[in-house]
Amino acid sequence: MPEKTVSTKDIYTGKVITVKVSTVEIKDQKYSQREIVTHPGGACVVAINESKKIILVRQFRKPIENYTIELPAGKLESNEDPKNCIKRELHEETGYISHDIKFIQSFYTSPGFSTERIYIYFSKVKEKNEPNPEDDEMIDVLEVSLNEALDMIKRNEISDAKTIIGINWLKDNENELL
Repeated sequence: MPEKTVSTKDIYTGKVITVKVSTVEIKDQKYSQREIVTHPGGACVVAINESKKIILVRQFRKPIENYTIELPAGKLESNEDPKNCIKRELHEETGYISHDIKFIQSFYTSPGFSTERIYIYFSKVKEKNEPNPEDDEMIDVLEVSLNEALDMIKRNEISDAKTIIGINWLKDNENELL
């Protein structure tokens, strides 16, 4: 039986997220509260250069107080097509320009409390310009082979979910793509 929303109260509205509390009716006319983080979603790309290297970015992530190694990715702007998002983010973060783009899959990051949905794409890249990250982004670009990326996952050097999903997808499809 689906939950029926009785009321919703916005708690916080920021630049990236909104936090709200919804009161829901559950079975037998009982009520419960749900804390919900609304997020516009994001997109990332498994980008492969002419040397068959995966393009990754290394950046500091404040919520975990550590650096992560990730696929190039970004937050969707209002009503933005995820494909356009990854073209923009790939170029800003790495300098690479994406032309042929293939949709892989999408997934919810934490559907128990968040609306964030990530769209994953694949692209082979050829052209490269200078990266142009946003003023508050300090990004290192890495280019690694598929085997190196898989080893990085095993050593927990890559612990980002979207990146693990994308690299494992590439492993499963490498014969037809690389």
